[in-house]
Amino acid sequence: MDIKKINNELSVTGQVTPEQLQQAAQSGFKSVLNLRSPDEKDFLKDEQQQAESAGLNYNNIPLKVDEIDDELIDKIQEQIDQLPKPALIHCASGMRAGAMSLINIAIHQGMNSKEAFETAQKLGFDCSSSPKLKQVFEQYVDKNSSSTYGDSGIKCKTK
Repeated sequence: MDIKKINNELSVTGQVTPEQLQQAAQSGFKSVLNLRSPDEKDFLKDEQQQAESAGLNYNNIPLKVDEIDDELIDKIQEQIDQLPKPALIHCASGMRAGAMSLINIAIHQGMNSKEAFETAQKLGFDCSSSPKLKQVFEQYVDKNSSSTYGDSGIKCKTK
């Protein structure tokens, strides 16, 4: 399992297996937030049961990039804030989980979207692979962070 540690409270990864949920619990994680929709390919149908049997708090908030809006991001951000920490946030590839985690960090640390994207790149996230997610991320951070400087002119690196 390729876990990217965002900070001491939040880490992200792609789809997890029952074994990886056990490993996460043994590694000290207290909760799991699954951003996948049950209709996605390879969705782990009994993930809640597997997570809870490993001693992890479990939540699922489906996040489809083509249906994302501020209300859904607000809901996810509230859930991230309430999760017992450290928390493991995942989706299929880790991209949506990374974006939501970085939005949370940016808002709490007063970053603008440019600073948040620089942090994302340092952590190995390639924001160019999902232009819609990049756009939503930028707009949400700049609208909700205390450090907003208007157009940030974000340029994502490519692989």
